[in-house]
Amino acid sequence: MTNHSLKILLIDDEHHILHSSESLLRFSGVHEVITIDDSRQVLPLLETEKISVIVLDLFMPYISGRELLSTISQNYPHIPVIVMTAADEVETAVDCMKAGAFDYLVKPVENARLISSIKRAMEICSLKNQVSQLREHLLSNLVKHPTAFAPIISASPKMSSIFQYCEVVAESGQPVVIIGATGVGKELVAKAIHDVSGLRGKFVPVNVAGLDDNMFSDTLFGHRKGAFTGADQARSGLIAQATGGTLFLDEIGDLPEISQVKLLRLLQEQEYYQVGSDIPQVSDARIIAATNKDLRELTTNGKFRNDLYFRLCTHQVHIPPLLERLEDIPLLLEHFLDEAGKTLKKKKPTYPDELITLLSTYDFPGNVRELKAVVFDAVARHRSGVLSLERFREVVGNRPSPPGFDTLQTKRFVDTMQGSLHRLPKVREVEEYLIGEAMTIAKGNQGIAAALLGFSRQTLNKRLQKAKGNEK
Repeated sequence: MTNHSLKILLIDDEHHILHSSESLLRFSGVHEVITIDDSRQVLPLLETEKISVIVLDLFMPYISGRELLSTISQNYPHIPVIVMTAADEVETAVDCMKAGAFDYLVKPVENARLISSIKRAMEICSLKNQVSQLREHLLSNLVKHPTAFAPIISASPKMSSIFQYCEVVAESGQPVVIIGATGVGKELVAKAIHDVSGLRGKFVPVNVAGLDDNMFSDTLFGHRKGAFTGADQARSGLIAQATGGTLFLDEIGDLPEISQVKLLRLLQEQEYYQVGSDIPQVSDARIIAATNKDLRELTTNGKFRNDLYFRLCTHQVHIPPLLERLEDIPLLLEHFLDEAGKTLKKKKPTYPDELITLLSTYDFPGNVRELKAVVFDAVARHRSGVLSLERFREVVGNRPSPPGFDTLQTKRFVDTMQGSLHRLPKVREVEEYLIGEAMTIAKGNQGIAAALLGFSRQTLNKRLQKAKGNEK
């Protein structure tokens, strides 16, 4: 439990409790302990000291603990507050938890219980500090334009490398293709490249999927008055709006071939024709495209022009799926919980520790976008207390694995069993192996492991006990 960088603040008007609690903490390895017996001194102290965890008595003269709890939760929401009081009342406990308390302890508190609660609060505070420092380090020390990439919530080294590459290519003015699965944040990366580029024009996004050639030409290039029936007024088009800036073409892999020819001309000549005009217009807009498809494969199959492919792919950015950057899940979860709370006008809920483990076992076919949707839905259903895992379990349990994932897992399993046994394994051996793998993936959480195996928690517990018996 030793952590010299975290400070614990004990607030109680009873001196003997302060003294005994402080001695207990110091004996347990916590040396940065501050004690206050006058509640009027708390808020001034918080303005000058960096406090990590607060242990607060409810009933005190001058300013009550309940009033302090509300003020601290509002002004210092990052500090976990443990309420320690003689009031053994359910209503009071519920009221404190709703007000933002991290834990509620009834005096006299067992030493082990107090230490356990403070330890958990310190671990959460330490984790948040590490995440904050890691993110600051990655974005401040390795990336020259951290504000441009700030909307992309990530602590992944892979993403940090991508940010650096984007900075290098941003000022080149050449086309960029961003490749990645649905929901990984391709438009956010495109916007960051635009922001770093220094271009003074607008960032103009358009999804070209589903646009036939007429719609593509009219949307991008605009039309002259009278160019077709209903064209009562001239329209400039998005390419004109992107003058001096960036035109972002999403889902470029779905562009019809006839439209590909027009885009190729725009890239080669920096010229385009409005619908109904034979006078070329000049464009200086930078083109960034994105796709969730393999453009090289599309060119091989004749579905994407080879010359357009090489024009577009001057610079390529590959964004890894969320499955390959699981370290981002805690950051994204915190971010979306906060965003969902503000959007839905609810207090940001807390969540059980096993939620991170549960999410880490899921392949997220919809990537960051799917995680955001699930979090928003869970917060919308949330009423009070700790965020329920029910909605997350529904998603993790019901969605199929991505194509080839099951086959890969099966092959890996067969190879492992054959390599270790040199024979066809028995049913008991297969079961023990699967249970062991599930427990490893779930980091020892039986509830999550049971869900992965399709067992009830009781059934898994019996199998584990039986396995222990066999070992003896």
